[in-house]
Amino acid sequence: MAVDLQNDLVGLRRDLLALGALVERQVARSFEAMVKSDDSIAQDVKKGDAEVDALDLKIEEECMRLLALGSPMAGDLRTILSTQRISGQLERIADLAKGISKRTIKLCKLSAIRLPNSIIEMSDGMRSMISDALEALTNDDVELCRRIRMADDLVDTLNKEVLQWSRTEITGNVHNTEAAIHLLTIAQRIERMADITTLIAEDVIFRVEGNNVRHGME
Repeated sequence: MAVDLQNDLVGLRRDLLALGALVERQVARSFEAMVKSDDSIAQDVKKGDAEVDALDLKIEEECMRLLALGSPMAGDLRTILSTQRISGQLERIADLAKGISKRTIKLCKLSAIRLPNSIIEMSDGMRSMISDALEALTNDDVELCRRIRMADDLVDTLNKEVLQWSRTEITGNVHNTEAAIHLLTIAQRIERMADITTLIAEDVIFRVEGNNVRHGME
């Protein structure tokens, strides 16, 4: 199959941004289901994961085709490599959103429990991070990427607060033990989402500047 590298790269970018929008919606809906304790929204998130997987696979196959047949150099090569990585990272975030929804479905079957403020703040922080990451990806905004890396620290701190809350809740309200464990697991998944979003920001920096800033290398 013939390769028109520049036109194909435009199509690849379009698909990646479409995947990002889809994943952002999955994340937002998984958090909405958690906050509202809404089983139906959580079920929709589970069903929506198949669409994410299909688009991620399409992007991966296109990246492999362009690497094999397009002879990309310099910036084009970085674009393809970073696109392949970012697509996979977005798919992982969607998997975590599905996992959160599975826990929410289980929570819906238990007695109502008041969500700790820390987990709500975590979800708000993560929504801002994924929104910023997609904006940075769209606009090649490396400064925004660097702010995303710093925002991850706040999510980490809030995750520790949820851990402390769960210990207190389990000790003081034994009947809430199962629900507290589900919420702790959700917090851990949100924290992992934030970590992966930071990787996306770092890959945008790599694509734009050619600098590898992973593992503090900057």
